[in-house]
Amino acid sequence: MTTKKTNRFINDRVIPLAGKMASSRHLTALRDGMTLAVPMIIIGSLFMIIAQFPIQAYLDFMASIFGKNWATVLQYPTNASFHIMGLVALVGISYNLAKSYQVDPISASIISLGAFILTIPLKTDHGALWIPLQEFDSGGLFTAIIVGLFITDLYVWMVHKRWTIKMPDTVPPAVSNSFAALFPGLIILILVWLIRIGVEATPMESIPNIVSFFLADPLSHLSNTFMGALVAEFMISLLWVFGIHGANVVLGIMMPTWLSALNANQVAFSAGKPLPNIVTTAFFDNFVHMGGAGATIGLAMLLAFASKSKELKTLGKLVAGPALFNINEPILFGLPIVMNYKMLIPFILTPLVNVTTTYFAMAADLVAKPMGTYIPWLTPPILSGFIATGHLSGSVIQLINIVLDTLIYWYFFKSMDREKLANELRHQKRF
Repeated sequence: MTTKKTNRFINDRVIPLAGKMASSRHLTALRDGMTLAVPMIIIGSLFMIIAQFPIQAYLDFMASIFGKNWATVLQYPTNASFHIMGLVALVGISYNLAKSYQVDPISASIISLGAFILTIPLKTDHGALWIPLQEFDSGGLFTAIIVGLFITDLYVWMVHKRWTIKMPDTVPPAVSNSFAALFPGLIILILVWLIRIGVEATPMESIPNIVSFFLADPLSHLSNTFMGALVAEFMISLLWVFGIHGANVVLGIMMPTWLSALNANQVAFSAGKPLPNIVTTAFFDNFVHMGGAGATIGLAMLLAFASKSKELKTLGKLVAGPALFNINEPILFGLPIVMNYKMLIPFILTPLVNVTTTYFAMAADLVAKPMGTYIPWLTPPILSGFIATGHLSGSVIQLINIVLDTLIYWYFFKSMDREKLANELRHQKRF
C-alpha cells in the first residue's frame, strides 16, 4: 500500500512539478541564455590550451620561436571570450525571455544591457571612465542574470500595457520597434538609476555588492561542495528516470555557479596560482557523465560485448558508438531506462560514485582539478580528462570511474540479459 501511495505521489505531484520547471519560460530563458556563452568559452579554452599546454618541452619550443611573451599574446582571445561571459548571458537571457512573450527581443536585450551597465560602478583613471573586465565575466554573472530576467519582465509588462509610442503601419519595423522601446526603456533606466543612487547611500555601496553578498556567494559556497554536487547529480538522474530531461532542470539553476567556478579556475591557472574549485561544469561533463546521464558508458559496453540475448546484443551495437561521445538517448529510451524501475538503482548510484571518487581524489591532490577550459561534452572520455585537467591523472580517474561504473551495472545487466535470453528461448521453442 505504501508503494502504491509513493508511486501515486511521484506520478501526481513530483513529475508534473518537474515538468513545469523544465518548461518554465524563465528557466528555459536562463538555460538558453547561459548556453549562448558556451561557444565563446570553448573558443577561449582552445587558445588557453595552446598557450599553456602542460608539457614543458612544448612551452620551451614555442618560447624559442615566438619569444617569451608568446603565451600572453596568444591568450588575448581567451580574455575576449571568458571575460564577456556575463555580458553574453545577459543578452541571451533577455532575448530568449522576450521572444517567449512574442515581444521584440532585440529591443528588450538592448534595454537590459543598458540597465546592466548602469548597475556597475565605473572606475576613473586620469579623467577617463572604464569598466573592469571582471564585471562582465563570472564576477558580474549573477547581476546579469537578475537584470536579464527582471528587467525583461518589466519591459514586457509595459509593452503589454501599451506604454509605447505607436508608429503608422507605413513605418519600417526596425524604426517602429525602436520607438516602441523608447518610453519603456526610459522608465527602466530611470528606475535602475534611482535604485543605484539609493544603494550607494548604504554600506553595500553598489548593486553588484548586494547581489554577491545575498546570492552569488552563498549559492557558490553551497553548490561547490561535495554535498551540493551529490544533490545536484541525484536530481539529474532521478528526473531522467521519469522521462524528464534532468540536466535541463538542474543546469538551469546550477550552471551559473558552475560556470563561475570554471572561470575562477581559468583565472587562477593563467596567473599560476592554485586552482580554487573542484565542482565546475567540467567536473560533471568530463568526470561524472561519461557516456551521458547516469554514466552509462559501462552499460553500453556490456550491452555490446557481454550480451547473450540477441535483442540486447543488437541494441549494444547501436548504442556503443554514441556512448563514446556521451550520447545515451538510445539507451535511455531503447533499453529502456526511462520508467524502468529495475534500472533505477544503478542509474542513480553510478554517477554518485563518480562524484565521490573524483571529488575526493581532486581534494587530496591525487588528481589535478579542472584548469578552467570548457571541453565540449561530446569529447570522448580519457581524452577529455587529460584536456580538462592538463594532466594524465585526469585520464586515470576517468578510467577508474569507467571500471567502477561497469561493475555497478554488471549485476543489473546480467539479470536483464538472463531474462531476455530466457524469453527468446521460450519463443523459439514455441515456433
